[in-house]
Amino acid sequence: MEALSPPPYAPLPKPIEDAEVRRAFPDRASYLDLYAAIGKPLQWDQRLRMPPADLETLLALPSSFVFVLMLQGKSVGMCEFNGVGNADVELMHFGLVPEAQGRRLGPFLLDWSLRRIWAEGAKRIWLHTDTNDHARAQSVYGRAGFAVFDRRLETFPD
Repeated sequence: MEALSPPPYAPLPKPIEDAEVRRAFPDRASYLDLYAAIGKPLQWDQRLRMPPADLETLLALPSSFVFVLMLQGKSVGMCEFNGVGNADVELMHFGLVPEAQGRRLGPFLLDWSLRRIWAEGAKRIWLHTDTNDHARAQSVYGRAGFAVFDRRLETFPD
């Protein structure tokens, strides 16, 4: 899916008063804790399989942005972008821990994060989604301005 322009509507309001999104500069351990908490039900494993030094390098790149959603002082969601500062930026990971889902926090986090990436000069933001993603992921992406630009059938060994 891809978005070619910022959303034409006003920023989404906080669905919960103490919800806060901030750019984070996580160390490898705290990043992996949140990644695993969000990704386990979705079968995320890419970052878990990365050599530690490679992940540390990736997180330290000026073109890698990680936005974290905080609720009552706890990290409950994340948007990770690669290639910030380029015309094409990839939304690598987006999600919430299971207990934060269903409260309109996902659309809020995505909207807030996308607006920051557009402000960095992106001309296109794209993402890869699949059948393991949350059932509502594609509709959330669609409401945020994303449209399908390619479909592929991929298979993976068991």
